[in-house]
Amino acid sequence: MSSYDEAILAAKALSSKKGLDIQIIKIADVSVLADYMVIATGTSSTHVKALADEVEYKLDQAGISVSHIEGYRSNSWILLDYIDVIVNVFDDEARDFYDLERLWQDGESVDLAGIVD
Repeated sequence: MSSYDEAILAAKALSSKKGLDIQIIKIADVSVLADYMVIATGTSSTHVKALADEVEYKLDQAGISVSHIEGYRSNSWILLDYIDVIVNVFDDEARDFYDLERLWQDGESVDLAGIVD
């Protein structure tokens, strides 16, 4: 499975659990960190954890194991590192604070029309 397919699968998992403002940014051309950054917002700490759990579950079903998880003790942000794809799930306040869209503005935004709700 390509890193693009992994990012799309993560976005679909986030959408299935009502993740908000889901975005994928292709960062492969501007960073060696990963190929794609997936970003979503949850409405509460419980929702943030449920979204991250769903991504981990769906990718695991596809045979893709998470390499590293950060923030499971946090109430506002969880990061799932899949090496080529990094998934960030925030609450509203943390997403505004970290503003990853601005940080990765040189990356290419992936059009998710027809892929996620």
